Amino acid sequence: MAGPAFRAAAVRVRTPATSANLGPGFDALGLSLGLYDDVVVRVADSGLHVDIAGEGAETLPRDESHLLVRSLRTAFDLLGGQPRGLEVVCANRIPHGRGLGSSSAAICAGIVAARAVTIGGDARFDDAALLELATEIEGHPDNVAACLYGGFTLAWMDGGAARAIRMDPAGSIVPVVFVPDSPVLTETARSLLPRTVPHVDAAVNAGRAALLVEALTRRPELLFPATEDRLHQDYRTPAMPQSIALVNRLRADGVPAVISGAGPTVLALVEDGAADKVARLAGEGWAANRLSLDAGGASVLPLGS
Repeated sequence: MAGPAFRAAAVRVRTPATSANLGPGFDALGLSLGLYDDVVVRVADSGLHVDIAGEGAETLPRDESHLLVRSLRTAFDLLGGQPRGLEVVCANRIPHGRGLGSSSAAICAGIVAARAVTIGGDARFDDAALLELATEIEGHPDNVAACLYGGFTLAWMDGGAARAIRMDPAGSIVPVVFVPDSPVLTETARSLLPRTVPHVDAAVNAGRAALLVEALTRRPELLFPATEDRLHQDYRTPAMPQSIALVNRLRADGVPAVISGAGPTVLALVEDGAADKVARLAGEGWAANRLSLDAGGASVLPLGS
């Protein structure tokens, strides 16, 4: 059977930062944020050329080991075959190792770009297949679901298959992120979690996660109780004591604050009128950024926009 044909023109893919867990929604809930990486991919006559600007420009590999390139290659295999060569240009804005979904953004950019540059790729590889592949590469669906679909997502595994639904967060909610200078490896943060937790803590988290769906979509005034967590944040204190201290300090002031993903970034979900005041609460050692909510998820954009 003949392999796929590829577009001669380059494609540009934009992928958003994401925050997973959101407090009680461990490995299930995700939120798409208005901070983006851009990737341009073009099929070339031969070889591989990778150019990186912005986050990770000094440290990321520029060969087949790059996560985005690995994701491209995996998607091309499923689409029917590899192109002769590739040119990849990355403009990275999402901080690495901070719990804002930089790896998910790279994975989703790779598989979306592979589909876009393959003629007939949409017919061969639908959105459900994108989620399946992104989850397989990432290892869990919470960040990649939010990255692909935008908005507020609930993801789960069903018989080994990744599933997700997308919801619209309330328009009055403003995410404020507090990003520290130093990263924390996801593997390090996850290794601190116990194999079992008290039944009472699991029950509290189940209720808070259900409440969080209502709070994020329709009743933001419930965000403070809805973001209480007992499953993972406190256990991770040895890896990010300053982050946990900031979460506790913000919550003592009534701010709905959580660890973003595996940390160490702290995320506050506040209403529009309070966002600027909250952004000033962290103090030295934190880069506080008021972001928007992203509605579109991973997108193929015109090259000149």
